[in-house]
Formats: sequence, structure tokens, C-alpha cells
Amino acid sequence: MRVPEAGGGRCRPGGARGARAGRRGPVGTGGGWRALAGAVLLAAVTAGCGIRTTSVPVDAGGAPSRVPCSLSEAAAGSRPPDGGTTARVYLVCASGLEAVDRTLPTGGSATGGAGAVAVAQALLEAMRERPSQSERQAGFTTYVEEPLTVSAGREGDPPGALRLSRQPEDLPPAALAQIVCTYAGTDATSVGGTVVLGGPGKYPVRRYVCNEGVKERPESAVPTHSP
Repeated sequence: MRVPEAGGGRCRPGGARGARAGRRGPVGTGGGWRALAGAVLLAAVTAGCGIRTTSVPVDAGGAPSRVPCSLSEAAAGSRPPDGGTTARVYLVCASGLEAVDRTLPTGGSATGGAGAVAVAQALLEAMRERPSQSERQAGFTTYVEEPLTVSAGREGDPPGALRLSRQPEDLPPAALAQIVCTYAGTDATSVGGTVVLGGPGKYPVRRYVCNEGVKERPESAVPTHSP
């Protein structure tokens, strides 16, 4: 009996007929044993027509790299234009808050009264600014997207209070976390390391705190203290 060749990558239909013919001989005779052995060999060859397993390791490439959340020295160390000042604002990166440098216009470093409001507004605009190409490549984004304005606290508010044009608790949690942590890091907009914020309504202001928990989980509620 002629065994079909396994090469060529194709299964030959004649092999099955040969296997059936081999089973006709009686098992107890020498020819029957040869036929049975040939059938077993033929079955092993034809089984190779399916998908073969392999123990050779397959290189699927490296594991996905983590978002670096860091900028090159050239991108992070650019000098502000004449008359401008550099401030640190918080953006969202890899589900946490990370500080980046922003340039504020002239007068953005004033303190007290109208100067504090000007700083607060400039910081809001800086947080709303679309991240640069290098920042986007590093994974930075911002949740402070809608236009917001800020004004000084009204009569009866604690010293240093600021009022946003929208209730702070109505903002996306990550956006509020960005604002609170950015304001907390600036002398003109913080009060003892906290940020006293309110909205346009008659609701009382709240004293917000930026801690490591807020930076690590900006989607969670920002903690507050009593005014």
C-alpha cells in the first residue's frame, strides 16, 4: 500500500479510500497486521492536514507602555513672554492630577482684592487652555472646559472667598479638583492652604482642601472644611 506524502501542504483525497481498503483484511493474518499498521500510519499523516500546535514562542511585541505624564525639559522649561509670569496649574493625566507650567498675562501675580480675582480668572483661563501637542502626547487633558468667571466674595463671606459663575458642586469632580488644587498652590487664591469657593447663588461658600487623595483620585468628591 502506498502512503500519501505529507508534503505540499495539501491533503490528498485518495488517502481516506486507502484507509478503508486497509481495514478489509483480517486482523489475525500477516497481511491484516500490515494493513492495520498502514491504516494507523495513514491516519497520523492525514491528521497533519489540520492546524498544528507549536511550542515555539511567538513574539507579540512589548507590553503597552504607561503614560509618562512628564514633559521634556524643552517643553517644560519654555520662558514666558516679556511681562508675563509663570504659574503652576493642574491637569489630569493617567487618572490623577499633575502640575504643568502656564504663562499668565501681565498683572497675574498681584495679590489682594481685585488682584486676587484677576489671578483667579487668569488661572481659570490657563486651565481651560487646550493642552499643547507635547502635553497631549504625554497624556495630559483638562476637564475645565466651559467658560467660567470668578468674582470676589460677597458680604458675609469669609476673607479670601471667591465666587464662580457656576456652583462648584455642579462642576465635573475632576474639573473642581483641578481648580481647587491650582488655587491652593497660589498665595493670591488660597487661604491658609485651603480654597474658599462659592457659586452665583445664595448658597454659602465652602472651604475646599487639596490633599494627596484629591491628586490621586480627582474623580472623587473634593473634601471640604467648615468656613
